[in-house]
Amino acid sequence: MPDHGSLNTLKLLIVVTTQETPLHVLPSLFKRFAHRAVFPAPLPDTPTCVIGDVHGCIKQLQNLLRQIPRDHQVILVGDYVDRGENSADVLRLIQDRPDFICLKGNHEDMMLNFLRDPEEHGPRWLHYGGLQTLASFDVRNVRAEMTAAELIACRDNLLAEMGPELVQWITELKAFDYSGNVLVTHAGANPNTPADQQSEKTLIWGDPEFRTTDRRDGVWVVYGHTIVDHPTARRGRIAVDTGAFATGVLSAVCLDGGEPRFISAGS
Repeated sequence: MPDHGSLNTLKLLIVVTTQETPLHVLPSLFKRFAHRAVFPAPLPDTPTCVIGDVHGCIKQLQNLLRQIPRDHQVILVGDYVDRGENSADVLRLIQDRPDFICLKGNHEDMMLNFLRDPEEHGPRWLHYGGLQTLASFDVRNVRAEMTAAELIACRDNLLAEMGPELVQWITELKAFDYSGNVLVTHAGANPNTPADQQSEKTLIWGDPEFRTTDRRDGVWVVYGHTIVDHPTARRGRIAVDTGAFATGVLSAVCLDGGEPRFISAGS
């Protein structure tokens, strides 16, 4: 997609700088614009619809799924649990859809850490939405601050309610999907690393340069994790997390080689 703003700025620079700037400075200015990244239209190998962070919002997810074209591959960017009220129902719905590609978010990562070591990781997970997830699985006698013994008992009760198949399914979630010139992750990617060589930690938790540094390989990154007022597609980044648990609006982007098309659903 041509960046008309950059082209217009360059034209203005040609007029202004040739009149007011020493000639020895001009090459560096032209070099700056010559190296701006160019992004062709995002084109996965098959038509695709990428859904943002669900966070337990089952009604919004059900309503959004009804809008997705039947020939589109559904990908979810992760963060199915916590904060919203129906994490258990969300997990069971998407686990029962092997045709979906479900990625791992940082909230699934925190949940798995809690299951592995509740004493070490329990307080943080509970603080960031684990209480709502536990309630959705009908785990009782839970509060924000618990003793080590209480955390272990809470973990054991959650494991019993989830069952081994669901725990294994969450454990095996992958961190990205890469198709055509589209990389889908939960939290973005390192802009200086090839799309297929990213670390799982970066894909799940993010990279400090992701939103400020453009990629140079023409790859678009579709991501959630960071809440935006409206879904956007700009300079190789497509943001789809509209904070469903807080705003009541779940969003997605449909990609088929044309302009990205956004859809959304409330409860």
